[in-house]
Amino acid sequence: MKSIVVYSSLTGNTKMVGEAIAEVLAPNCDIYKVEDNPDITGYDLVVVGFWVDKGTADAKSSKFLKSIRNSKVAVYATLGAEPDSEHAKTSLQNGIDMLDSSNEVMGRFICQGKIDPKLLEAMKKMFGTKVSKENFHAVDEKRLERHRKASTHPDEQDLANAKKVFSEIKAVTIKIAINTKKSGFK
Repeated sequence: MKSIVVYSSLTGNTKMVGEAIAEVLAPNCDIYKVEDNPDITGYDLVVVGFWVDKGTADAKSSKFLKSIRNSKVAVYATLGAEPDSEHAKTSLQNGIDMLDSSNEVMGRFICQGKIDPKLLEAMKKMFGTKVSKENFHAVDEKRLERHRKASTHPDEQDLANAKKVFSEIKAVTIKIAINTKKSGFK
């Protein structure tokens, strides 16, 4: 099985997770930054990693996700929020929803990651520090604590979780490829 991991990373989180995933998909796995705009032709599995921006894939990853056609795709993401939060689930799904319907989604993964300090400062300037129904992006102590916690991620457990998920995705993708070859389909 030949795989490719394509990622966008602002703080290094998504790159780190992508490298862990590539280890699992080795030996026939290539890894590229999304800016390299790699040709995905001929790969049995295309893995795309993005960092969450405004509740979806960052702009570079969004463009790449939208360009993929007729492929088996797995998607992973990193974000500052808790990975089991509604925001995380929705953000990951929003990225997946950018894929053309000709693709087959083989799996997904999301984990917490550190936040760019410049983004936090920009949010303070734009939204202040007082949270309300109308101003839920304010940088209050609760948000700062979540960001402090996020700064320790991805950790070894996150990377182990990513490897486990992608080991399963690899096994399923190989099984599909074998069954497809046995039945004479390409």
